[in-house]
Amino acid sequence: MEAKVPTRMGDGYMVEMTRSELRADLEDATQAAAGKAKVPPLAQEELDHLLDIYASRAAFTSVDIGDQVVLSCDGGGSKMTGTDLLDLLESEQRLGQDILELWHIEYSYKAIKTILPFQQQVMQNCQLMMTAPVQYGAQPNLAFYSKPDGPADNWFELLPRGDIAGARAAIAEAMDHATKDFIYVGEGMLDAGADGMDFDTTGGAGDADFFSTLRAVKHLRAKYPDAGIEVGMAGEFVIGVHGELEWEGRRLAGLWPKEQLEVCQDAGATIFGPAVNIRTGKSCAWNAAYSITVCKPAMDVARIPVHPNVGEGVGGVPVNGYPPEDAASRAAKAHVDILRCDGL
Repeated sequence: MEAKVPTRMGDGYMVEMTRSELRADLEDATQAAAGKAKVPPLAQEELDHLLDIYASRAAFTSVDIGDQVVLSCDGGGSKMTGTDLLDLLESEQRLGQDILELWHIEYSYKAIKTILPFQQQVMQNCQLMMTAPVQYGAQPNLAFYSKPDGPADNWFELLPRGDIAGARAAIAEAMDHATKDFIYVGEGMLDAGADGMDFDTTGGAGDADFFSTLRAVKHLRAKYPDAGIEVGMAGEFVIGVHGELEWEGRRLAGLWPKEQLEVCQDAGATIFGPAVNIRTGKSCAWNAAYSITVCKPAMDVARIPVHPNVGEGVGGVPVNGYPPEDAASRAAKAHVDILRCDGL
């Protein structure tokens, strides 16, 4: 009888699987990803390496010495505080994060606009104390600009009624407000000394969310040519809520990581973070193989560093407030070893 090894499901639940079962999951995942994203599946030697990673009984795994990569973060730090100088000092000096992020619990640019002076002062204090680069991060969250939270009509109410024109008009109004807020906060934080800006979970409200962010990125790149700008995505492909938005001739709806990277780097981003959502009913091995398959083509065209999202619920890491370190470390090693990415 073939021996079983402990492994995880996408919800973090520990199960036992044989090497044959793990291999079957890896092969199924890469074929599924290749079919959906219209990209090549992983090569046999890459699947063999993934199998070695996920068939290991080690409680924790890591890349080989010399293969370490840069660690950036979105909303990093303690879940207790996460927004102050002491927390960032701990992230830098105890956790060893390479690029730190100052953030606020109201993690959207629309909310941050109202407390910008306070955040600017915190950023200045951080810059006096930190050695590692400190960027400022928040989410675009375009939906916050629709009623009842914002000024624009709610397109998610208009679309089910068949009012396509009205929905697109509401989206256009929201996009104007959003881009202005992204630029206002971005300029304010960069003027306060931030080393860069992070647009986290970009595209979470669809193609208009992505478009608004790209406009802000282009503006900030032109005004602050030396600033870092990280764009981390919300999912593996861009949802077409508006459906007709284009960036320099490329339709945004339906873009997969390779094409997402291309528009981000053309807009002026300096770090791109692809995100591939977890399937909780699949094993972590399946999820990692799927994520790596859809992200791999981006590495062939990248002119900027690529930092795949391997946090809670993305990139092979279980959906869990405190992801198990055995699963998180395997996901990190798998992405670095196979993708040869620049960071995580």
